[in-house]
Amino acid sequence: MTRNAAKDMPASDGPPDARAAAGRVLKLEAEGVEALRAALDGELGQEVENTVNLIGGISGRVVVTGMGKSGHIGRKIAATMASVGTPALYVHPGEASHGDLGMITPDDVVLALSNSGQTEELADTIAYCSRFAIPLIGMTGRAGSTLSDASDIALVLPPLSEACPMGLAPTTSTTVMMALGDAIAVALLEQRGFSEMDYKVLHPGGRLGQRLLRVSDLMQTGEGMPVVRPEQPMPEVLLVITAGRQGCTGIVDDKDRLIGIITDGDLRRHLKDDMMALCARDVMTADPQSIRPEALAAEALGLMNARKITGLFAVKDGCPVGFLHMHDCLREGIA
Repeated sequence: MTRNAAKDMPASDGPPDARAAAGRVLKLEAEGVEALRAALDGELGQEVENTVNLIGGISGRVVVTGMGKSGHIGRKIAATMASVGTPALYVHPGEASHGDLGMITPDDVVLALSNSGQTEELADTIAYCSRFAIPLIGMTGRAGSTLSDASDIALVLPPLSEACPMGLAPTTSTTVMMALGDAIAVALLEQRGFSEMDYKVLHPGGRLGQRLLRVSDLMQTGEGMPVVRPEQPMPEVLLVITAGRQGCTGIVDDKDRLIGIITDGDLRRHLKDDMMALCARDVMTADPQSIRPEALAAEALGLMNARKITGLFAVKDGCPVGFLHMHDCLREGIA
């Protein structure tokens, strides 16, 4: 439309109520998700259980496919599954017909998305699955459709109203597909016993990876974990503190258990004494704050901030195995 043509159009009674439109869309989509949840009490719930059991038992990957908006949702489902321990990838149905079918192996399972269940571009993938006995899971809005009938497991969505006022643009249907994909991915996560440490391995970068770093990932060991015996004279203790560059030293007994700590604050408190004539036991603070090496680094930083200290010994079975300084956390972007 040209600018002049736009000027010639009759004026409307006023701008559309964007807030009301947005509210109507969200209401319809929320109702769609609630209808999906309710449908889990029936046949759909059994099919979801069958889906999780099937995927959990394969040695290959989940190959997700779909055309148009369903394809965009399929990419997201594949990415979510892969990030929580279920190997998955997305294959475009058009590219599949031109060679990418070779990406699908007999060890895989195919998850095909089509609200109508009649998407022509899926035909070659459906035929390929049938020919090579590759399990096919269909996610569709229509029972009795080509996809539903061809699938080993049919995830048929409940009746939905698209939020588009013309009832044409995929809105509620894509929201519900994504929600069902998330539900299956999380169910697989729980079935596999996928842990925070597993998650960290797959998310080493960004804020998620930083939040999941543990004390053992950052703590200093060896010379970076200065320790002395309680009977050692203070001149030797000062040399250990200086060499360790942590501003403190731990005190361990004859069984290597942590029984105390000497920090800069302890040294200042004993300046008025003849400190060089004392031993570590005389200057140390007993029963120092410590942390488990398996604890999250963010937890350790919070503890340091709360106690107004700059470092913690990581202790296992009463014995120090490392030392974590606040700077170690800040260097990794943990705050």
